[in-house]
Amino acid sequence: MNMVYFNKNSIEKLDKIYRLNLINSCTGFKSANLLGTIDSKGNKNLAIFSSITHLGSDPALLCFILRPMTEFRNTYDNIKETGFFTVNHVNEDDIEDAHHTSAKYSKEISEFDKTNLEEEFIGGFLAPYVKSSKVKLGCKYINEYNINENGTILVIASIEELHIEDGVLKEDGWIKLDEIGTVTINGLDAYMKTEFIERFDYARPKLEGGD
Repeated sequence: MNMVYFNKNSIEKLDKIYRLNLINSCTGFKSANLLGTIDSKGNKNLAIFSSITHLGSDPALLCFILRPMTEFRNTYDNIKETGFFTVNHVNEDDIEDAHHTSAKYSKEISEFDKTNLEEEFIGGFLAPYVKSSKVKLGCKYINEYNINENGTILVIASIEELHIEDGVLKEDGWIKLDEIGTVTINGLDAYMKTEFIERFDYARPKLEGGD
């Protein structure tokens, strides 16, 4: 098998855009989620994130990475101000609008108003959901950790509520995401469909001399 080789020195010398694309895609597929937030004045924000990761199921926790702070930090500011946000899966029909939420708008301009994505408030949850999203998580800020190595912030949040489109939740609690068109991100700006291959039983060590 022929392989293209990079060492640390050659990576550091790469063109900036080439390096961004390479390092953002070499770790594999990432989740595609829209984070919905609101501030105390009612200004709403929606932003695409590819770093949201399961942290634990008992208690139900997730985490995500915020890049080094710039003048555009609406998601972080809103979360710190109100303590709540939503996580909304991106489906195939919404990828163009979802990607546009990465554009840098001022705090007073809502990405809901600049795309065809529609806000939805469910029950008494403070932050807005994306109406077309078929899996939605209502989350509460718990803690954060500064990553000194590159200036990013790791945010920890609890999952306070879940909304899942009827019909895809299986008897054992598994959500079959390919049935609802949840997409994934390859690198920075490529959106990919998913396809079910196989599901396996819980893996246990093989007995010596057995299968």
